[in-house]
Amino acid sequence: MTQARARLDEAIGDAPTATQFPMQRLVLASASPRRLDLLAQIGIVPDAVDAAYLDEAPIKAELPPLHAARLAAAKATRVAARHPGAFVLAADTVVAVGRRILPKAEDAAAARSCLSLLSGRRHRVFGGVVLIDPAGRLRRRLVRSDVVMKRLEAAEIADYLAGGEWHGKAGGYAIQGAASMFVRAIHGSYSNIVGLPLFETVALLRGAGFRLAHKNEQPGEGAR
Repeated sequence: MTQARARLDEAIGDAPTATQFPMQRLVLASASPRRLDLLAQIGIVPDAVDAAYLDEAPIKAELPPLHAARLAAAKATRVAARHPGAFVLAADTVVAVGRRILPKAEDAAAARSCLSLLSGRRHRVFGGVVLIDPAGRLRRRLVRSDVVMKRLEAAEIADYLAGGEWHGKAGGYAIQGAASMFVRAIHGSYSNIVGLPLFETVALLRGAGFRLAHKNEQPGEGAR
C-alpha cells in the first residue's frame, strides 16, 4: 500500500467523500500526500487516488508556466481515460528561477544545488491545475506565486539537508516544513507553493458542477 493510499484510507474515516452525493465521484490524479492534505483542509476527500506516472522531463526550451500547464493536462487526460464518468483532478508544481526549471530533488547533491541557487533570491512557483468533468470537458487554471528566500549559510543548508524533508520536492525544499524559516516573503497563493492552489481548485470544481459538502450537511442532503 502506498503512503498516499494509506493517508487516503485514514482520511476517509473522518471526512465526507464525493460519493456521498449521487452521481458524483472524484479521482485525484496524484500520489502526493501534500495534495491530499490540502484537499482535506477544505473538506474534500477523493474517492480514489490514481497517479499518472508520466515522464516529467521538460521539453527543450519549454518555459516553466507552460511546463506546469502541460503536465497537469497530461496527467488528467491519462487518468480520466481509466475513470469514465468521474471528475478527475490533476496538478503539477514547478519551481523556477528565470527560465530555468528546478528539478524535484532525489538526492542531497541536487537539493544542495537548488538551495544554493535560491539563496538570497526571488523565485517563482507555477501551479498547473486541470479538472476533467464526467462529460470529458477539460477546465484549467495556471497560478503563479513568488517566494523570496534569505541568504543561506552553508551550515543552514547542511542542517536542512540532514532533516531529509527535501526529498522529492520541487526546488529541493518544503515550505510547509523547516524551510519556512528561510522564507522572507511570499506573494500569491501559499497553498500553490505547497502543491495545490486551493482557491482556484475550488473554483474549477464548482464551475464544473461538483458539489462540495458543508460541515453541517448530512451525506446526501440537498443533492438531487
